[in-house]
Amino acid sequence: MLSGKEAKMEISKLQKKILIILLLLCLIAPLGIVIPAFFNAGEAWGEWSAQTVKELVGYVPQGLAKYSDVWKAPLPGYTMNAGDKSVMHQSGYYIISGIIGATITYIVMLLISKLIVRNGE
Repeated sequence: MLSGKEAKMEISKLQKKILIILLLLCLIAPLGIVIPAFFNAGEAWGEWSAQTVKELVGYVPQGLAKYSDVWKAPLPGYTMNAGDKSVMHQSGYYIISGIIGATITYIVMLLISKLIVRNGE
C-alpha cells in the first residue's frame, strides 16, 4: 500500500496525464468541422439531431428518440455566433468550447482526487 505522500505523487502524475490528454482533445476537436467542410459532407460527423439521423438511415433509434431532448448544450453548436459560417471561426469556437469543457472536467477530477487522497490517509 502506498504512503500518503506516494499516493499524492501518483495522483499528481495521473492529473498531469489527464490534463495533457484533455488539451490534445481540445486541439483536435475542430477536425469534426474541418473534415466535413473539406469533403462537402454537411454537418460535423456524429453530431446529428434525431431528424438528421432519420434522414440518413431511415429511422431514429429508440434510445436517441427517448433521450435526445434531455440535455441542452450550454453553447449550442459550439458557437457564440451561430450566424458565422466561417470554418476557421467555427474551429476557434470549437477549441474555446473544448477548453471550457476540459477545464470543468479537470476541476471536477481534481476535486474528486483530493477527496480520494484525503479519505485514503
